[in-house]
Amino acid sequence: MNRSMTVLAAALGLVLAAGTAAVPAAAATTAAATPAPAAQGYTPSAGVAANSAEAAGNKAFYEAVMKSARAKQAANPYLLAVTVTYDASQAPSFRTVISQSAQIWNSSVTNVQLRSGTSADFRYYEGNDSRGSYASTDGHGRGYIFLDYAQNRQYSSLRVVAHETGHVLGLPDHYTGPCSELMSGGGPGTSCTNPYPNSTERSRVNSLWRYGLAAAG
Repeated sequence: MNRSMTVLAAALGLVLAAGTAAVPAAAATTAAATPAPAAQGYTPSAGVAANSAEAAGNKAFYEAVMKSARAKQAANPYLLAVTVTYDASQAPSFRTVISQSAQIWNSSVTNVQLRSGTSADFRYYEGNDSRGSYASTDGHGRGYIFLDYAQNRQYSSLRVVAHETGHVLGLPDHYTGPCSELMSGGGPGTSCTNPYPNSTERSRVNSLWRYGLAAAG
């Protein structure tokens, strides 16, 4: 869970650093026109704290995914739950963990559900990146989550994936929170393995996606 967010990106990775981040090579074909995203992180480092730019990125990622889901499901404007589709084909090493993360979120909230599919609202990618894992979007309804190998060995992989996926659903980072808070990310340290959102986080996601697509219209 490191950083990276396009001018409209939501990031949450393990090391928050200032600067720019390139779109993963695997993602380049789906976000070719995307400007280099500003770096953000899962755990603040080098004294760089989470700021308003990061909050804006988190919100942009959520809005981009909502826009994509809304466009695909416009024929059903009064659905009680929005279905957000993800594609994990470019992150085969994490496919099981990604599925487990989706199950956790699907059992935790009711107004939005995650489903695997090829016509995706966002995608997962894997590889090596010194910045760690992060979530990013191009601001046009296409987003991705990049999962870094080293970071997912150092931290609980399921927590990393569930945390990054939380950005897709609209949640910001809160590094100072306890281990029981999923969006505290790497703040509690490597010993924290909790992959579940707490009651406040669940309530927030349900509120953001309330009334499904009708609310987004």
